[in-house]
Amino acid sequence: MLAAHKKAVHFGSGNIGRGFVACFLHESGYDVIFADVMDDLVNKLNATPSYKVIEVGTEGTDVKTITNYRAINSKYNEEELVDEIATADVVTCSVGPNILKFIAPVIAKGIDKRSHDLQPLAVIACENAIGATDTLAGHIKDPKNTPEHRLEDHHVRAAYANSAIDRIVPAQKEDAGLDVTLEKFYEWVVESTPFDSHAIPTIDGIKWVDNLLPYIERKLFTVNTGHATAAYHGYNRQKETVDDALRDKEIKAIVSAALSETSKLIVEKHGIPADEQEAYKQKIIMRISNPHLADKVERVGRAPMRKLSRKERFISPAAELAEKGYPIDALLSAAEMAFRFQDIEGDDESKELAKIMAENDAHGVVTQVCGLTTSDKLYPHVVKIVEKVQADSQD
Repeated sequence: MLAAHKKAVHFGSGNIGRGFVACFLHESGYDVIFADVMDDLVNKLNATPSYKVIEVGTEGTDVKTITNYRAINSKYNEEELVDEIATADVVTCSVGPNILKFIAPVIAKGIDKRSHDLQPLAVIACENAIGATDTLAGHIKDPKNTPEHRLEDHHVRAAYANSAIDRIVPAQKEDAGLDVTLEKFYEWVVESTPFDSHAIPTIDGIKWVDNLLPYIERKLFTVNTGHATAAYHGYNRQKETVDDALRDKEIKAIVSAALSETSKLIVEKHGIPADEQEAYKQKIIMRISNPHLADKVERVGRAPMRKLSRKERFISPAAELAEKGYPIDALLSAAEMAFRFQDIEGDDESKELAKIMAENDAHGVVTQVCGLTTSDKLYPHVVKIVEKVQADSQD
């Protein structure tokens, strides 16, 4: 390993933060500072000098030991965190797309305090969302967080790069502590265009590309679409885990059909060879079927409102395919199961979805949840699904 001399601040010390992002930063010679608001987790990180990342694959298990980190509770120690951001090389995050607006103010203060003698701070959001870093940058540059007169030379202090991450991190065992078990396979793709060649951060494991969209959409519309389709159909058929759901031949066929539909879009839109996409699709089905990475269908299906939103794994590809007149039956079936994912214990979005479904007609639901308009060819198809789900709830 390289001698640690570089510094990274990572927001979110959950399983993806510790097991994926921080692991690569550590392996690349960075001291990692976790920023979080969970008191117990911050205290545990500061009291524990190392933790393990356990990579599980069909060919065996690898174990990596992570050191050279500490944690800052951003609720109580904002000034300390601002100073660390001001002198860091990289800021990353894995907090969930809806939390980006809450971490933006402190990042903005750190960037504003940054010396021009330093390279621009590399800001990379590692979220399951298209353009997450752009979203974070928008919040950081909001006049509430960065005065307009400071935006003129903001680019000297910070550079923002979107990324696509792909790694299955299941729910961890209760006695795991800080250790994280995840799959060996990973993909971390980041756009290189925001950086001058000399300013690209040296992080082992990142694939730097000029055009990120094909990688983001291939991942979102294959891995996330497939994972969620299996989870929602599995929940509907009372399966406990995703791998258990995929042992059901009918569910596996539905997942395969949904990914055949999205593959049609990926191949045509991004020029990825059909045989390459088919191999990728089969690899994804194999990955999410891995019993060593068993994940409860309720956990994978959580946050159905986000998963049914306009730019997400069902509605986004289905909308584009519908405009072209291509089949979308399997995607619509998956979306139907997502609409049925209501009132799940511990999942606020599923409870909110139930409330919206009960208080609005189908047109109102589709507009509010999916962001579709009457001019979208997909619109009447989703309205029909919602009407069906609402009618069933009355029986």
